[in-house]
Amino acid sequence: MIVHLIDGTYELFRHFYGLRRFSKTDPPLGAVSGVLGTVLQMLETGATHIGVATDHVIESFRNDLYAGYKTGQGIERALWAQFQPLEDALMAMGVATWPMVELEADDALASAAYLASQDPRVEKVCIWTPDKDLGQCVVADRVVQVDRKSGKIRDDRGVREKFGVAPALIADYLALVGDAADGYPGIPKFGAKTAARVLDRYGAIEQFPAEVLGNHRDDALLFKKLATLRTDAPLFADVDELRWNGPAASFVPLAERIDARLGARLAKLQSQC
Repeated sequence: MIVHLIDGTYELFRHFYGLRRFSKTDPPLGAVSGVLGTVLQMLETGATHIGVATDHVIESFRNDLYAGYKTGQGIERALWAQFQPLEDALMAMGVATWPMVELEADDALASAAYLASQDPRVEKVCIWTPDKDLGQCVVADRVVQVDRKSGKIRDDRGVREKFGVAPALIADYLALVGDAADGYPGIPKFGAKTAARVLDRYGAIEQFPAEVLGNHRDDALLFKKLATLRTDAPLFADVDELRWNGPAASFVPLAERIDARLGARLAKLQSQC
């Protein structure tokens, strides 16, 4: 089987701002409709095991570790208003959904990828997000990242080609170069090429000679902790919990409110199963 793991928050943002290109107004549940349509398309094209991770709130345990870490401040009200409806709709649709609070959606994706990869029945795990953080979860060509917009599949070789380091060193790499989206700056004088070169020479940050980081060592270790995704979230006990078995009865009225076409597509899909 192939397990598909989706970053629901990323998809919600993608559809919200995608709609902005074609409309002067924000449809109240337009982004939700877009995400549901994307998931439904995957089911229509043969996906059987799907899990969606969402940030129920933006803040996480990382905000307690570093004051500058990203928050929900600045998220547009029209977008924020679609977070909960998306989670409700996905669950009613019968899709395994993990709304994260203390952990982030990325942690859920990393945990789900780890859990699924432990099952010998799983041929491949596809993590549907271009987020560079998730590069650390890639394992050979069995656990891969998929960029929906470009269609590119990033396996172990792809991670090395893009970042110059192995997946196991992605957290170290991000600690050094920083991640503006997550709110930590990295270490002065460490650009992408320098970081890759130093990591290739010494390995993980903990193995660096003292003079490499000087008085920035503690910052580097903190940023690595921020960049390291958790893989211990107990999301499911059996990968078959991710198998789609159809929607709940509550999905029909929800679909009518969001986009009536979704209900019709889902009914057609069920009739073919």
